[in-house]
Amino acid sequence: MTVPTVTVGSQIALRHTGALDDLSGDARRALLRRGSDTLDSIARDTTRIIADVRARGDAALLAMAREFDGADLSTLVVPRPALARALQSLSPTLRRAMERSARNIETVHRAFLPAAIEVESEPGILIGRRPDPLRRVGVYAPGGRASYPSSVLMSAIPARVAGVGEVIVASPPDASGSPPAAVLAAAALCGVERVFAIGGAGAIAAMALGTRSVPRVDRIVGPGNAYVAAAKLQLVGEVGIDMPAGPSELLIIADESADPAFIAREMVAQAEHDPLACVVALTIGAPTAAAVERELRDRVPGERRRDIITRALAGQSGVLCASDIDAAIEFANEYAPEHLLLAVGAPDAVLPRVRNAGTVLVGPCASVTFGDYMVGANHVLPTAGTARFYSGLSPLDFVRWTTYQRITPAAARSLAADVADFADAERLFAHAAAARAWAPS
Repeated sequence: MTVPTVTVGSQIALRHTGALDDLSGDARRALLRRGSDTLDSIARDTTRIIADVRARGDAALLAMAREFDGADLSTLVVPRPALARALQSLSPTLRRAMERSARNIETVHRAFLPAAIEVESEPGILIGRRPDPLRRVGVYAPGGRASYPSSVLMSAIPARVAGVGEVIVASPPDASGSPPAAVLAAAALCGVERVFAIGGAGAIAAMALGTRSVPRVDRIVGPGNAYVAAAKLQLVGEVGIDMPAGPSELLIIADESADPAFIAREMVAQAEHDPLACVVALTIGAPTAAAVERELRDRVPGERRRDIITRALAGQSGVLCASDIDAAIEFANEYAPEHLLLAVGAPDAVLPRVRNAGTVLVGPCASVTFGDYMVGANHVLPTAGTARFYSGLSPLDFVRWTTYQRITPAAARSLAADVADFADAERLFAHAAAARAWAPS
């Protein structure tokens, strides 16, 4: 099953083509371990940045703003009036869209709120577990190639729903010395207490460690580039993290019922995020694959962000053919994508078989773009295969669980002998004595 490689001008636009079963071992490993080489290559730089923030605090962050963002800052703190002005200056159409998104995010995440539980394991033994909101959370809003107010909404609103005491935002400044106005407006809309003009690994280090200007937080959430992901991983233990989310990913499973133009649009939309984005269409049959490639060939040259898209398609992206839906689902669960789009004739029959995906888009109208912005599901999702063990952002990320135990005197007496025998077997003799003290006389 051979599918021709798409080219745009003189550049190859797809790294992986052909039959899934025909991929070489190296090619398959590259698909499954996407992003690991990038993280390895920047680990040393990230370690240096973290050490600099730990040693010099605000001075290091101000120097990084000059070096990385071209911003000569006198302070890292964005004045609160700037947030209100940004919200007031939004166009009516954008403000309406942001407010609609905020309502939907709150509705969905309020329904996801965890509840306290009590259970009686035996008569007189009551075990409880309650969710306690975190004291302070740091939200990272990416900058650089684009402005991401949606990431502020997706991160800050669930924190508010969960009852977090204080929410702060860090976002890279532009040359003017401020994060984008839309990011500030989103922060105002969410009731964020403070915004800091810092970005990249330095921002993660500042929120994890604390500086004179930036308070230390209990957990950092929000997407970012490979430096942000690496910094999160290196600072686990100093701070909690949501997940090491990196560049955007999309895996599409498409059968002969799928519209090739829809598939190509979805691939291009995710590819424009970042040159490191991974977008893969896995079709059932070669004709669908060839049609998707033709659509890409026609669409990519006319895209305004075609340079980024072309680099992403040439990196870890492709159009591949699976022998049948079973093989496609097996690969999807191994690939564990950030976004999985089921563009198949009977998506509800396939959905229960999906186990490893950040979020699943079900059916031919479920554009990833709708999920990115408006429907209320969260777009802060695990990438690089970590959907095997991480989940998308939710109120669960903004609480810690307190477990408590109540034991009546009668229950204590009934426990004493068995607990003492258990402790003796582990040679913890003081434990055994503590238990026997409750034994009936």
